Amino acid sequence: MIKSSLPANAPVVLPPLLAAFVEATNGFDVERLMATFAEDALVNDQLRDYWGKPAIREWAERDIIGERLTMKVTKLVNHYGNFIATADVDGNYDKRGLPDPLVLAFYFIAHNNLIVQLIILRNRSDI
Repeated sequence: MIKSSLPANAPVVLPPLLAAFVEATNGFDVERLMATFAEDALVNDQLRDYWGKPAIREWAERDIIGERLTMKVTKLVNHYGNFIATADVDGNYDKRGLPDPLVLAFYFIAHNNLIVQLIILRNRSDI
């Protein structure tokens, strides 16, 4: 396992595929975002599965682009070639009862330079 160990406030350097995902998300660009996924990819967000590009597009248009989601990656872990990106997330979603900043973990699995699985979790920090 390789953890990024950067001084506070230093930018996290992302591999190109993850950088493309973050840039497309922050740019509200659904076409660029979809280009990062394999045809039969799986996204699990808020404990819901979205299988394949048509379902992922609906999720992205509604929950990423529609909510004007932005993410600032604060930590990156390379775990056997898979990446876990921790990010401060903001946007126009309902923030009632959520911490500020909202910190989510994005678990990426890639194959042939495309995302084949992405699991997004709000991990508990009190364990």
